[in-house]
Amino acid sequence: MSTTNNKSDLYTIMEDRKSVRVYDPTFKIPQAELEEIIQEATSAPSSSNLQAWRFLVIQDEAVKTELRTIANNQEQVETSSAVIAVLGNAEMYQQVEQIYTQNVAEGHMGDAQKDLMIANTLRTYPSAPLEVRKNIATFDAGLISMQLMLIAKEKGYDTVTMGGFDKVKFAERFELPEHIFPVVLIAIGKGAAPAYGSSRLPLKDIARFI
Repeated sequence: MSTTNNKSDLYTIMEDRKSVRVYDPTFKIPQAELEEIIQEATSAPSSSNLQAWRFLVIQDEAVKTELRTIANNQEQVETSSAVIAVLGNAEMYQQVEQIYTQNVAEGHMGDAQKDLMIANTLRTYPSAPLEVRKNIATFDAGLISMQLMLIAKEKGYDTVTMGGFDKVKFAERFELPEHIFPVVLIAIGKGAAPAYGSSRLPLKDIARFI
């Protein structure tokens, strides 16, 4: 059914969300709200439900100033309310029993299905090449990042996602374990200047229907 003439709130949020790079440095989002945004975003799809995403939320002003040098001197790193680093977990299978036991406890599946999912996961994921597991975690991180930004917009906050930063230096500075790696940074706060609009290629150039 077409929604062209009667767009839902989702469409409005999608259209209103822009990549904002100028923030009010005096505006601070309460940590409880940041926690709520991340928690709500975890309903995003996840490969085998292993939830290979992790987050490092940077609010401290001194640390943000330091991070700015790692992130190619992007001003929004320092002036936004917080920077949410979305990380990938290449050993996502380690919590498979916890995840599927919780699925049973919440009534999403029975014990037989749980045992099957755990066995399948432990048969395939640990032996998969590191590059494959990192690709899975990166894909999941992209899904939850988009969901997080839409939720933030719905709550009245602006965001911009950044892939342009030194991932090696980031991992060193924040002492990430070897299996945890940075994917993107998301600045979040209250925009102080409108974002630039941006064009999109026509559908005929990007989609083929057969």
